[in-house]
Amino acid sequence: MSEGKKWPFYLIVTLLALYLIIPLFVTLVYSLATSWTTTILPSGLTLKWYAQMFEDPTFINALIRTLVLIIVSMAVVILVMLPTVVIVSMHFPRLEKLFQSIVLLPYAMPGIILASGLLQTYSSIEVPKLILVGGAYFIVVMPYMYQGIRNSLHSVNMSSMIEAAELLGANQLKIFFSIIIPNIKKGILVSSLLSFSILFGEFTLTNLVVGGNYETIQIYLFRIMQVSGHISSAVVIAYLFVLSILSFLIILFTNGRKRKSV
Repeated sequence: MSEGKKWPFYLIVTLLALYLIIPLFVTLVYSLATSWTTTILPSGLTLKWYAQMFEDPTFINALIRTLVLIIVSMAVVILVMLPTVVIVSMHFPRLEKLFQSIVLLPYAMPGIILASGLLQTYSSIEVPKLILVGGAYFIVVMPYMYQGIRNSLHSVNMSSMIEAAELLGANQLKIFFSIIIPNIKKGILVSSLLSFSILFGEFTLTNLVVGGNYETIQIYLFRIMQVSGHISSAVVIAYLFVLSILSFLIILFTNGRKRKSV
């Protein structure tokens, strides 16, 4: 296709980029504005909204709660999913399609339905709601962890490695920790980063299950939006900054895996 015929594609990409970037840019400017109400441009720029955000103990506590909840949930997901996927993929390949169908079900399950189902199921049982949130987080990221681990297993000739290790007398634990994990560690890391970014933005489950009893960063943002637009914009920018770092790491490790495989 000639350069003259490519201009519609360049136009579409440019318009799409502007559609995505302009709201973020306006949010950034608003988070730095001293006042921006009746004028086209803000009357001045300041960092006091960011200072107030980081000086607010409720913000720090919400951030810590969010990180603790996500890290604990991710640890449980990895401890459960990693050996399960390895065992099914390597030793029971006939069950892989059935297992895959079950694991991918959360794709078709909206968060509000999952939260309502959990509350309805465990309403008569004395189960701490934080455990319910952790279990819901497990279900939400299960497809991503499964696909990442499975793809890593199939991207290398893992069956031949395992057979060679067994011929040399290695037991199953040694094979798992010395051969399988080192060869798929980047896939585990990429899946973990992707799952972390998804859980870091999860609002529906946490809000419906625990609400204000356990204020995470998403619930804090929802509450602060009703108090100060400037501070909420600062929270959004900080939130997007963290997600951008996670996205950059995912792209970095993914490209590293592709170059290594080539």
